[in-house]
Amino acid sequence: MTEDTLSPEEQIALLKLARQGLEFGVRGEPLPQLAPDEIPVRLLEPGATFVTLTKGGQLRGCIGTLDPYRSLADDVREHAMAAALKDYRFPQVQSAELDEINIEVSRLTSPHPIEYDGPDDLLAKIQPGVDGLVIRDGPRRATFLPQVWEKLPDPVDFLNQLCRKMGGQPDLWRIRPLEIEVYWVEKYYE
Repeated sequence: MTEDTLSPEEQIALLKLARQGLEFGVRGEPLPQLAPDEIPVRLLEPGATFVTLTKGGQLRGCIGTLDPYRSLADDVREHAMAAALKDYRFPQVQSAELDEINIEVSRLTSPHPIEYDGPDDLLAKIQPGVDGLVIRDGPRRATFLPQVWEKLPDPVDFLNQLCRKMGGQPDLWRIRPLEIEVYWVEKYYE
């Protein structure tokens, strides 16, 4: 994402919208209507994001989508709210925690398929630390953002854990061909 990278002003506006979604959601207040004339035009274009919340350096919630179906501004507000309240792995964020929560917004490119011929070819085609991956087996799918490479730097372990997240056995990617897509992200931090 080079020519399409958000400007510093657009990045700041996007993070403010994420913070707004987080705070309104945690306080149980409805999100205010967006005022299109007060938001950078590019944030009104369709976009897909994941919003990651951390507290003291530890994951506190992460929700997002792979496919752009609403404006980037709406997407980031809704995902910030959902990361605080609807990530089943964590209790809901409480008002007392808001000052301790840090927000990271990952803006995704559209996923595209990886054509590969067997497990070794797949390992040769993925870029650790760079690629986000989507793995599909019939109706089941799972994704890991590129940031997950920081915790799972070994490609074999990365793919095993991704299969496990999808609900399959860890080495499923070695046993039979799966649909695998790659995407990249721009990351913005508060």
